Amino acid sequence: MGYSISHGVGSTRSALTIANLGQHLAHTLTGSEWRELSFLFDGRLSDVVHVPPRQAGRIGDLLEKAAGSRSMNPEWGELAATLAEAARRASRAGEDWSWT
Repeated sequence: MGYSISHGVGSTRSALTIANLGQHLAHTLTGSEWRELSFLFDGRLSDVVHVPPRQAGRIGDLLEKAAGSRSMNPEWGELAATLAEAARRASRAGEDWSWT
């Protein structure tokens, strides 16, 4: 299964890729930060998700923080940065950030 992620994520991402990124995020962010976005990356996403604009902006900030961390693998950091920009783009547009 793959996810199409709105607002500029060009290709479908596999559920395994998203779950693997989640493992990196969990080790990079604080516990409270991880809990804010874990619902997307914990490997249990089974339905369409629409993240409200304000929440998408916050998730974008957290993903960007993780992407820039020295403890983040550069390849996974690149994916986190791509998702961060998409989340922020949705937030700035006042639109839900959709994962289908």
